[in-house]
Amino acid sequence: MAEMQRKRQSAIRFFDPDKAGDIVRVLLEYQQLKTLFRQGWLRTRVPKEQCETVAEHSLGVALLALLVADGMRQDLDREKMVTMAMLHDFGEIYAGDLVPGAASAADKHAREKASVEKVFGGLPEAARYLALWEEFEAQETEEARVVKALDRLEMGVQAMVYEREGWGPLEDFMETTRKAVGGGALGELVQQLDALRRPAVPSNS
Repeated sequence: MAEMQRKRQSAIRFFDPDKAGDIVRVLLEYQQLKTLFRQGWLRTRVPKEQCETVAEHSLGVALLALLVADGMRQDLDREKMVTMAMLHDFGEIYAGDLVPGAASAADKHAREKASVEKVFGGLPEAARYLALWEEFEAQETEEARVVKALDRLEMGVQAMVYEREGWGPLEDFMETTRKAVGGGALGELVQQLDALRRPAVPSNS
């Protein structure tokens, strides 16, 4: 597996997380998501100095979950959605951001689950956090499916921004967003993105 590219080495190298209390330890481990580039953007030739990190993406998904739960899907469990969105990328703390084709689905899931278990081990709510992460992965509840759609919607927003900055076209990412989000109220958000994308911006490539 190729080495994960980062904006800088994680600050965790300066400390021994096992010597910290559980909450501080989790914060130190989370630092790794603040330095880990979203590897897919690098593959599209987005330069490192402009590349989004996993933590930046996760925050965007959590914000979307909050806004959608309050404004569009009040029938869903708001707390579950926001927590799920905050935690959905914690498997990448130790597994890395595995792009499609880097590992089988089963191997990817096993690596990421081991990461989540390692990070949350020892916390009083560890079992609940792992269950929410597993719920997101299984995609068997409406909250999980909506958060997954928001994960793709946030990606679509970032793709649109990168296109405007000249690192496109990124139509493949937008098509993935459309398929994942589908119709309904969330689909209207994608339509808004498409409207904002026009006219197309020339590529820097």
